[in-house]
Amino acid sequence: MRLLVAEDDPGLRSVLERGLRESGYVVDAVPDGEEALAFLRTYDYEVAVLDWRMPKVTGLEVVRELRRRGATVPVLMLTARDTPADRVAGLDEGADDYLVKPFDLGELLARIRALQRRPAALAAPTLVLGDLAYDPATREVRAGAETPALTATEMALLELLLRRSPAVVDRRSIAVQVWDQEADAVGSNTIEVHMARLRAKLATAAVRIETVRGVGYRIVAT
Repeated sequence: MRLLVAEDDPGLRSVLERGLRESGYVVDAVPDGEEALAFLRTYDYEVAVLDWRMPKVTGLEVVRELRRRGATVPVLMLTARDTPADRVAGLDEGADDYLVKPFDLGELLARIRALQRRPAALAAPTLVLGDLAYDPATREVRAGAETPALTATEMALLELLLRRSPAVVDRRSIAVQVWDQEADAVGSNTIEVHMARLRAKLATAAVRIETVRGVGYRIVAT
């Protein structure tokens, strides 16, 4: 899953980028709101994490512009502004959640997962299809009676397919959401190789990863 982090403090930006990558996310980290808007025009993100006070364009202005043009990407605002009036202002402009600095990385991750679930508000935290279950919080996979050991890339592929199921996920979306350098994945057999490995590890589950030629992949129950 691809996230955008916009934070002008280089130390905090580095910590966030490292922590999110270690938790299995693909991360684009930028230092200001102007770059954030440029990236948001280029990529589809699961969640955007924006600092309120940034040079050039503030996080609040980024949210305002996103909502003005109809973008629905969930936004988590980071800020040291912790008065009720500030929180109301951020939420009224279109932010979906609000986290006051300093904060714990674990709480940030939990809030990101909550925002990922929001489009399917009644969905359980664990993604289930047939006898296959994946918990994004613990990163545990159950395939029938087995608990296959998946790599970080394979877990990202599985999560993307499960969240979009039964729809087909096109190759570019897979590359953007799972790989930092999406062009490398689209222009080679990288996706095919990882999908083949994932299929093999899920062989005991009553699901099937289908190839839709010329388009992409989908996962369905068998």
